[in-house]
Amino acid sequence: MSTEDAGAQTWMTATGPDPDEPPAPQIRQDIPHSARMYDYFLGGKDNFAVDREAAERVLTVFPTMRTAVRANRTFMHRATRALARRGLCQWLDIGTGIPTSPNLHEVAQSVEPRARVVYADNDPVVLAHSRALMTSTPQGRTAYVHGDVRDPASILATPQVAQTLDLTRPVVLSMVALLHFVPDLDDAHAIVKQLLDPLPAGSALVLSHATAELDPPGATKVQEIYNQAGTSLKLRHKAEFATFFEGLDLLDPGIVPAHRWHPDGTDDDTTGLLPDSVTDAQVSFYAGVAHKR
Repeated sequence: MSTEDAGAQTWMTATGPDPDEPPAPQIRQDIPHSARMYDYFLGGKDNFAVDREAAERVLTVFPTMRTAVRANRTFMHRATRALARRGLCQWLDIGTGIPTSPNLHEVAQSVEPRARVVYADNDPVVLAHSRALMTSTPQGRTAYVHGDVRDPASILATPQVAQTLDLTRPVVLSMVALLHFVPDLDDAHAIVKQLLDPLPAGSALVLSHATAELDPPGATKVQEIYNQAGTSLKLRHKAEFATFFEGLDLLDPGIVPAHRWHPDGTDDDTTGLLPDSVTDAQVSFYAGVAHKR
């Protein structure tokens, strides 16, 4: 079998759940889930009444949450394109969320058709829709891991990672709108370190993080609603967010509100386009991209 044939076979076998893996946990419809609430804010339909109720409570205290999540998602699109244009062609995306086109691999492969992406999330709803993440170009590859960011070693040890990514070559570690769901800062740092350490120099880290620094009253109320609903949410200031990039080389413009990271007005997701008048307080997400030395 040629190398190319082997690659194609790996891509095909990565498109569905591994029959040897234990069954995924049941989808809970009695408690809200952050991924399904995010889907609701984006205008998606893969959410339940309990998610919509919690999301509407958020909108009463932070009316621009839809703008915030769109700013966050379009940041992901721009960061992905920018890194693909710099020659990176491998991504490990943790905390993927419910598929919303264009997904990360679609953006990356629009620049570099050979791009390879491994997605990981712990929400059973994301697993149920994971085939939408497998629409790779013939030249590229995608795979999905049902895994928890709190156990990064288990994600790295999966056959999907081994079969899809070459960890001797640079990889983009993308953790967009995720680390604020890891309340303890030391734990969050340990997770990022454990995921970055095996990646070679030239790899990149893409992060965004919710903050209360730009709209303290509204964002703090959002944090209370998430915590009351059973989802731990820890908003962090810019100085705390910056510590995730220590030892790395931040790309310009550094750490900025998500909509200010290289805005170009050409995002290919028309539902995510933001009004010109959007403010930092309305977004309340910090974002940054850095290279590993």
